[in-house]
Amino acid sequence: MALADSARGLPNGGGVVSAAAGSGAAAGPGGWSAFPEIVELNVGGQVYVTRRCTVVSVRDSLLWRMFSQQQPSELPRDSKGRFFLDRDGFLFRYILDYLRDLQLVLPEHFPERSRLQREAEYFQLPDLARRLAQARAAAARPAALHRDGSLCADEPPPLLGCLEAEPPEGGGAASAPSPTASRSPSGGPLLTPSQSLDGAGGRRSGYITIGYRGSYTIGREAQADAKFRRVARITVCGKTALAKEVFGETLNESRDPDRPPERYTARYYLKFNFLEQAFDRLSEAGFRMAACSSTGTCAFGPEQGGPADDKIWTSYTEYVFCRD
Repeated sequence: MALADSARGLPNGGGVVSAAAGSGAAAGPGGWSAFPEIVELNVGGQVYVTRRCTVVSVRDSLLWRMFSQQQPSELPRDSKGRFFLDRDGFLFRYILDYLRDLQLVLPEHFPERSRLQREAEYFQLPDLARRLAQARAAAARPAALHRDGSLCADEPPPLLGCLEAEPPEGGGAASAPSPTASRSPSGGPLLTPSQSLDGAGGRRSGYITIGYRGSYTIGREAQADAKFRRVARITVCGKTALAKEVFGETLNESRDPDRPPERYTARYYLKFNFLEQAFDRLSEAGFRMAACSSTGTCAFGPEQGGPADDKIWTSYTEYVFCRD
């Protein structure tokens, strides 16, 4: 599917043309534009650099109206002059990919289809929103279950690589399962040890490590002047599927967005900075603390631009949680 050149928009020829001509719109009949050919976007804190003809490639979309029907001075900008959009910066990469060639290509294990559909609707890209809705419906079908919890007969098993014991020739009893695999209580597919579920809640066992770098200041009057724990970021290390199960929408995946569920990562972090909130979520998910370690350094205030009598402590701490 391709759009005509008139719908895709034309570059401005390499320079910013005066906006005095025309009827006040950012793009006139001759293809001139008050916008530069290369535009910088700040989307929720993530910076993107692209061509103007890319962002106006879908006629009547929100970006098309912003960059073809408005003047640059009418659009919000950040402190560095980049055009600012208060949307999900991580998901915008897929919006931009779609605008480049009008094709939808997502990673194999992509858990954010519903949120990306919401972004497509916001940017008024109906074709993209329709494709995402169809993909979500197709992905939901293999997970259909009978009321007793067993898989429907006409649906494939939800886990790749699962094996089922085949009955021997002659209709006898099924062969004994491999000692390295386990069968679900409902008699479903065999699971590898890394995919084994506990019988009570159907939850996977494993470890999650929470880390943070914090600082606090102690003045001359230690108890009265202590300025405790400033946590910049809480990191999450462990298996991708476990991290997403525990932290859900509060997990920031922007530094490792396409990691498959069974792989491990050390690049996730949380969208909040309260350790107790992270502990509460882990406890509710059935995790318990198994170990903790911490390192710290101390510097006097003047070395850090602070008062002469202050001591500034910085520390890095990790908490290891496990679920059997």
